[in-house]
Amino acid sequence: MITTFAAALNAGLRRALEDDPKVVLMGEDIGHLGGVFRVTDTLQKDFGNNRVVDTPLAESGIIGTAFGMALRGFRPVCEIQFDGFVYPAFDQIVSHVAKIHFRTQGKVIAPLTIRIPFGGGIGSVEHHSESPEAYFAHTAGLRVVTPSNPADAYLMIRQAIALDDPVIFFEPKRRYWDKADVDFAAPDDIPLDRARVCVPGADATVVAYGGTVATALTAAKIATEEGHSLEVIDLRSLSPIDFDTIEASVTKTGRLVVVHEAPVFAGLGAEIAARITERCFYHLEAPVLRVGGFDIPYPPAKLEKHHLPDPDRILAAVDRSLAA
Repeated sequence: MITTFAAALNAGLRRALEDDPKVVLMGEDIGHLGGVFRVTDTLQKDFGNNRVVDTPLAESGIIGTAFGMALRGFRPVCEIQFDGFVYPAFDQIVSHVAKIHFRTQGKVIAPLTIRIPFGGGIGSVEHHSESPEAYFAHTAGLRVVTPSNPADAYLMIRQAIALDDPVIFFEPKRRYWDKADVDFAAPDDIPLDRARVCVPGADATVVAYGGTVATALTAAKIATEEGHSLEVIDLRSLSPIDFDTIEASVTKTGRLVVVHEAPVFAGLGAEIAARITERCFYHLEAPVLRVGGFDIPYPPAKLEKHHLPDPDRILAAVDRSLAA
């Protein structure tokens, strides 16, 4: 069935609500309005105000309340309306949600999923196009994941909700309207923490996640026309990272380019570059290269196309790698 990324998420949330009466959705304007991006459209009408809860505009309160519910056996799914709005809840997430399992020596779980639309590309104003994934991936005790396409959106949101671990679920907002074929009856074909090889290749590996996967796939198509074969990997899980899949690819291609929207400095690409350099030192034919946002606050909407990685910047890095 051809569906959008947002509609696939809606279907995944609906399935989770149907499968487990302990699943509760919480967030600003997610009920009557159906969310800013309409991801939760019609769910309050079908499941009621007690299962799909419109909350006050208070991110710390949303996460604090959901954390308490998780400790009492519920499986809350919180929506943070925009990426830049998560910071008031940051203390709740990193000081309490992430720590409770370790603090109680495994006796207490926190099955809490926090949905965060992230990244740029939609022409938004300040604080609406952030990429805060590195903050959360750096925090032990949290799983951090991001789907890149409608099929994974449907699969991964259900997997996240079913886990006993707290999950930060980043949704690339510029992909909400992307369409693809989704088989809603298909069995789960890949674990939540596993990367996916989207396109096999032989000359260089390109690792991307979230909104940049489609960009990397476009770059791979252009590279094919230029006589180069790129292997594109969708990371999917940012913590933990599936280094085995990346290592297997780099062992074959000898080259790696990592792509993300967040600034390059201390981003996820730095960790991937360091780990793969350690694990594939004798297979690398060139240094690991990174393509990302610049080290500036996210720019105004009219300039964001210059800030976000595009196929040209990815292919320029590939050319540098192949020339090394």
